[in-house]
Amino acid sequence: MPEDNPLMASKGKILVVDDDRLVLAMVTHGLSQAGYEVIDADNGDDAILLARQHRPDMALLDIRMEGKTGFDVAEYLRDVGHTPFVFLSAFSDEKTVAQVKALGALAYLVKPLEVGQIIPTIDAAFARAQEMRQLAEAKVLHEAQSAQDVAEAAAEDAATLGAVVPMAVGVLMHRFSLTRSEALARLRKTASAEGRSLSTQAERLVSAVEELSGNRDLAV
Repeated sequence: MPEDNPLMASKGKILVVDDDRLVLAMVTHGLSQAGYEVIDADNGDDAILLARQHRPDMALLDIRMEGKTGFDVAEYLRDVGHTPFVFLSAFSDEKTVAQVKALGALAYLVKPLEVGQIIPTIDAAFARAQEMRQLAEAKVLHEAQSAQDVAEAAAEDAATLGAVVPMAVGVLMHRFSLTRSEALARLRKTASAEGRSLSTQAERLVSAVEELSGNRDLAV
């Protein structure tokens, strides 16, 4: 929790990773003072372990580290943890910047910087991360609702097919002395020729049976 007021609600949880302990302590303290709950690590392996345990809302990653680099941690956060991240590095060469973009970082801060200078960028990136999370959750809910709608529609169709189609098949079997498979094939052929679904054609036939006299031939 923020150091200046333990009772103040946290803005959110940030994982900070840097192998320079001085930078790590400075950034961690600054973010805590700014209202964030901070988890810190000085190497990539610990960072991944902490990310798995604590599920931070966002991460601030140094790039060049012994062992797993910030890029390695970012790949894990993106692909497994689905956690947005910001890079903090002393390198700004073209290759590094290209990889930062390819990984999808929310921001890229170049050292050296004072903590007070990076807080506005972190706040903006965190707000963007929250927005992305809300959009993702909304998408999941929408897809779940769509799947439910499709399932309900399919169940309704199945119920309709289960009742109407066999009735229509029975009518054709009786009318034209057909086997069940022959009657179903005839119903399908007629539906296809007239551009209707099987259930719609079956409903038309059953309706005709109900409306027409039993002495009149039925056209299908």
